[in-house]
Amino acid sequence: MCYTGPVVGPVGARSLTPGPSPVKRRAVLSGGAIQPIKKSRVAEEIADRIRVLILDGTLPSGEPLPGERVLAVRFGVSRGSIRDAFRMLETIGLLETRHGQGTFPRDLDVNRLVAPLASILTYRRDLSEELLDVRRMFEPAVARFAATRITDADLGDLQRILDTQRRKVKAGASTLVEDTAFHAVIARATRNRVVMRIMGTLNDLLIESRKLTLKQKGRPERSMQGHEAVVAALRHRDPERAWSAMRTHIDQIAALLQRTQPPRRGRHSS
Repeated sequence: MCYTGPVVGPVGARSLTPGPSPVKRRAVLSGGAIQPIKKSRVAEEIADRIRVLILDGTLPSGEPLPGERVLAVRFGVSRGSIRDAFRMLETIGLLETRHGQGTFPRDLDVNRLVAPLASILTYRRDLSEELLDVRRMFEPAVARFAATRITDADLGDLQRILDTQRRKVKAGASTLVEDTAFHAVIARATRNRVVMRIMGTLNDLLIESRKLTLKQKGRPERSMQGHEAVVAALRHRDPERAWSAMRTHIDQIAALLQRTQPPRRGRHSS
């Protein structure tokens, strides 16, 4: 069977970056800047080229990669270097080997990348506080923009979230789902896909910390009050009021977290 996929050149045939100009070439050669390529560097370069082909969609997740022999010929390297490159890409989650089927690119699911960081944020207070800084910069601006584009349907969804949140708070039940959905709907109201994606990533990062903080006394009530103030501003289509309400909401949650956490040793302490 003949491989008809993307054409790749030998690894050692040419540099990935533009070479020095003729004027500088003599100095580069005499200065010892050109060194033999180590086997490990060959594997890394192969991995980097395959990574680019995966990210730009040339190598789709539903189709197996060409075999080691084919790739070794295409890249002009040994099959061992191809195997080393595959192992590197498997380690970072870009490839998976399916027994009897071959090696496949994995779906580029942001959750696989976010989940480990979300767990770290639960225990690294310095990172958690920096994530709050990100929320202070990002979410008030999202609320401000959402106020100019929000629809009656969006407001209806927010109201249903508030109603459910209120019932759960009274019953002493977890409001994690509603807390997450609230911010997602506001992002959706901007009609900006990049904003929605960023908010989705933020929400994923916040899940573990929300599980802990929503159990703290007063946290669910404070969160609900903040949400109500934001929705009131959005209902009036008032961008500046929406910005202020969201900033106040995040500041209040931050203040509550400050009172329940031990004194910090330094900005980047672990």
